[in-house]
Amino acid sequence: MELKEAIEKRRSIRKFTKESIDVKLVEKLLYYANEAPSAGNLQARDFIIVYDNEIKKELAIAAYNQKFIEEAPIVVVFCANLKRISPYGERGKKFYCLQDVAAAIQNFLLVAVDDGLATCWVGAFNDDEVAKILELPSHIKPVAIIPIGFAGEEPYKPKRIEISKLIHYNKW
Repeated sequence: MELKEAIEKRRSIRKFTKESIDVKLVEKLLYYANEAPSAGNLQARDFIIVYDNEIKKELAIAAYNQKFIEEAPIVVVFCANLKRISPYGERGKKFYCLQDVAAAIQNFLLVAVDDGLATCWVGAFNDDEVAKILELPSHIKPVAIIPIGFAGEEPYKPKRIEISKLIHYNKW
């Protein structure tokens, strides 16, 4: 699949089949996630692979009862590593590590599509609860929960704002 096709095909899927996926495949996808750019090449991101059903259920509850999270065969929690970004001080902690994680997530979503898998970028969750469930050290902050599996629904293509309304030159 060409990159542009993967970009156009990617959708947020909230229903997964019962078919399992190999954790080694997820590790391969995370390799490509980590190929994303990062501030100072510090790669201030960590990935938690969750396949335990009870932990997935707890994550779904922490994500304001988004049940589809626990229904995915695997969930990956993308985290910012505040220690690794520390050379950039407060700006690194506030912005750079989030940008690093977001870039990795986008790579992950696209390579998942390329491998015929479905995902959903979940940002609505209680950070403290997720950190507690995963027993994260204080310098690791959860940024997104990404369930991954085979699509159990046919996604529709949502409308996009006309690009000419989003592009601005020099000044607002």
